[in-house]
Amino acid sequence: MRLAQSVSTLDTDDGTVLLHERDGKFYQLNATGSEVLSRLLAGERLPDVVSGIAERSGAVRETVHRDVTALIDRLRGAGLVAP
Repeated sequence: MRLAQSVSTLDTDDGTVLLHERDGKFYQLNATGSEVLSRLLAGERLPDVVSGIAERSGAVRETVHRDVTALIDRLRGAGLVAP
């Protein structure tokens, strides 16, 4: 996964802000969403990201998988990331 060419990011105390420069829209990720994005951009595989977050947070793995997959779908749908 990689950021779309027209997307800039800024890390904040609370997560990450993404700017889609083509349409001027801002998107904000909380700390967990920011972690997911940075790990995927670093080349980590989805199952490893899900397992790491589930272990760290104590959440049910299936729930984390569903939430991470939904986040990826929203990022793709907004044109913020590409495969």
